[in-house]
Amino acid sequence: MPDDNERVIRDLFAAYLANDRQRVSDALADKFRFTSPFDDDLDKAAYFERCWKDTGWIARHEIERIFVRGDEAFVTYHCLARDGRSFRNTEFFALKAGKVRRIEVYFGAAFRDGRFEPQPR
Repeated sequence: MPDDNERVIRDLFAAYLANDRQRVSDALADKFRFTSPFDDDLDKAAYFERCWKDTGWIARHEIERIFVRGDEAFVTYHCLARDGRSFRNTEFFALKAGKVRRIEVYFGAAFRDGRFEPQPR
């Protein structure tokens, strides 16, 4: 099961990178919930309305680590935008029966030239 859940997560990241909204939607459970520092417990429809933008701005994701324990996982990744901006986030995933039921995003620091950028105070 952990290998299957890791595959689901990697496939989801690939769907985002391909800007394939249908594939992303198919990976999410009907009762999917999404939380980030800007969004509190959005359902699937609200997630797509508020958060889904054209992901063509993403040049690549570098998944640094995935820790899977049963139907839960943490993923840390570095995202590089086509304009050179980059950031690093960690996300918590809850999965069931091959679908993503919940994602909680913890925003990380911006990167520049391989180094963290100080955050404004």
